[in-house]
Amino acid sequence: MMMSPPLAMSLSLCVPVLTLLLCDAVSGKKALHVGALFPMSGGWPGGQACHPSAQMALEDVNNRRDILPEYELRLIHHDSQCDPGQATRHLYELLYNDPIKIMLMPGCSSVSTLVAERPACGISLCLLLSYFSSLLSYGSSSPALSNRQRFPTFFRTHPSATLHNPTRVQLFKKWGWTKIATIQQTTEVFTSTLDDLEERVKEAGIEITFRQSFFSDPTVPVKNLKRQDARIIVGLFYETEARKVFCEVYKERLFGKKYVWFLIGWYADNWFKTPDPAINCTVEEMMTRAVEGHVTTEIVMLNPENTRGISNMTSQEFMDKLQKRLGKDPEGVGGLQEAPLAYDAIWALALALNKTAYELSKKGLRLEDFNYNNDNISREIYKAMNSSSFDGVSGHVVFDASGSRMAWTLIEQLQGGLYKKIGYYDSTKDNLSWYNNDKWIGGSPPADHTKVIITFRYVSQKLFISVSVLAGLGILLGFVCLSFNIYNSHVRYIQNSQPHLNDVTAAGCILALAAVFPLGLDGHHIETWHFPLVCQARLWLLGLGFSLAYGSMFTKIWWIHTAFTKKDDKKERRKVRRQ
Repeated sequence: MMMSPPLAMSLSLCVPVLTLLLCDAVSGKKALHVGALFPMSGGWPGGQACHPSAQMALEDVNNRRDILPEYELRLIHHDSQCDPGQATRHLYELLYNDPIKIMLMPGCSSVSTLVAERPACGISLCLLLSYFSSLLSYGSSSPALSNRQRFPTFFRTHPSATLHNPTRVQLFKKWGWTKIATIQQTTEVFTSTLDDLEERVKEAGIEITFRQSFFSDPTVPVKNLKRQDARIIVGLFYETEARKVFCEVYKERLFGKKYVWFLIGWYADNWFKTPDPAINCTVEEMMTRAVEGHVTTEIVMLNPENTRGISNMTSQEFMDKLQKRLGKDPEGVGGLQEAPLAYDAIWALALALNKTAYELSKKGLRLEDFNYNNDNISREIYKAMNSSSFDGVSGHVVFDASGSRMAWTLIEQLQGGLYKKIGYYDSTKDNLSWYNNDKWIGGSPPADHTKVIITFRYVSQKLFISVSVLAGLGILLGFVCLSFNIYNSHVRYIQNSQPHLNDVTAAGCILALAAVFPLGLDGHHIETWHFPLVCQARLWLLGLGFSLAYGSMFTKIWWIHTAFTKKDDKKERRKVRRQ
C-alpha cells in the first residue's frame, strides 16, 4: 500500500523522536540534546575530525557518574559545509524540529557569525535566539566574534585569530623587518584579523607597504606582490585557497631565499600534497619549491604537558584514541588540530550544565524544563559557561569577558617538506621561547625590501700610481719638446713648422697630462673640504689643456691646408697665362 508524501514525511520525522524516547526508557536517564553544525566539506572541512572528537567527549561524559548523573547528552548535527546558506537551512531545522536543543554548537567563523549575531537573523529566528541560552563554538577564530554587543551569548574554545598577530609582530622584530605585505581572502575573519594586525604593526613601527585581497582567484594579487617587490608576506586564507595562492606563487617565482611567507597553522600537515583539480601545479612543484621555508603561527590546541585533566586522559592518550577512531591517515583529515577543542567544548558544556542543574535545584527547577522561552534557565546556563575553568586535553580552558579563550602560540617552519617547531610565544607574558633551529635558504633571514647601500668607491692605488708615472713621463717629454723647439727656433726647418703653434701644442699636452693627478685624488688622499678646489683644478687643467693642444693642432693643419691650396692655385694661373 502506497503512503501519501505528507504521511511519509511525518513518519520519517517521527522515527528519530521515537528512537530517542525508546533510548530514554532503556537508559533511565533524561536526554539533553545539543544541536551542532560540523563542516564536513567546504573551505575548512574541520568536522571530519571534530565530529568524532565530540562523540568521544559525549561518551566519556555520559559514562561519568559525578557529572549530570540524571541526564544523558546527545548530539544532533548537520553538515554546514562551512557555508552560511547551508547553515541557515540547518539552523531552522534544529530550532523548529523536536527535540528541543539546550545549546547550539556552530563550527567555522562564517557560520558562527550568522548564528550568533542577533541583528542579522530573521524575525522568527530572532525570537528563538533571543531566549536561547548560549552558543559554544569549537572552530571559530574570527576576531569579530569577541564583540559582546553583537554576540552577547557566544563562547568558544577556539581562541581568537588575533592571537596570531602578537606572535607575528614579535617575529618581525626578531628578524629585523620593518616592511611587510599582506594578501587575504575576502571573508570577515581574515579582514578583522588583518585590521588588528595593521594596528599592532603600526604601534611597533612596522609598515604594511602592500595590501592585496581576492575572493576566489588569487592570480592578479600574487602578480601585484611580485611587481611591487614584496618580500615578507602574510597570507590569510583557507586551505583550499592556499593551494591556489601557492600555485600562482610557483608560477611567479615568488619563493626562494628572498621571500618569506607567513601562513595560518591550522591547515592539515600535508595540505600542499592534497590533489586539487582547481590548480595546475604538481605536488613536487608545490612541496619542493613554492611552500618550502614558510613560517606558520598556530594556537596551541593540544596540551604540551603530559598531565591528566578533567577527562582523566593525557593529550597524547586522547590523540591515540582519536586516531584509532578515525581509522585512516590522520594527516589528511580536516580539523585534526582543532579536534581537542571540540572535545573540550563538550566538556565545557557538560560542566556548565552540571553546575546549572545544581543551581536550578535550589529554585525548584530542572534542566528538562528548558525551552526557548525560559529566560531563567538560559541565564543560569550563561553564568555557568562564563565561570568555566578546568584542565582539558587542549590545556586550561577559561573564557574571558568576551567569551574567547587565551592560549599559547606555536611557531613552525616547513623544512624539507615537514613542519618543525621553532618556538612558542606567550602573549600574556610577552615571552618568546626559541629553539634556534630555524633554517633559511640563503643561510640567513632575507631583507624585507631591496636595500640601496651607498658605498664609497676609491681609485685603485696601483692603477693611479701607474698612470701618474706615465703622465709624469709624458709631461717630462712635453717639456723636452718645448725646450727643443725654443732652443732651435732660429733653425730654418723649425721656423717653417710654425714654432709658436708647436709651443702651444706642447703646453696643452702638458696641462692635459697634469689633469691626471687631481682626477686620481679621492678620500684616501685629501679631506672633504679640499674637493671643491680639486674639482675646479680637474676642469681647468683638462679643459684648457685639450683646448690648447687640439686648437693649435687644428690651426696648424688648417694653415698647411691653406698654404698648399694657394700653391695649387698659383700653378693653375701660370698655366692659363702661358696658354
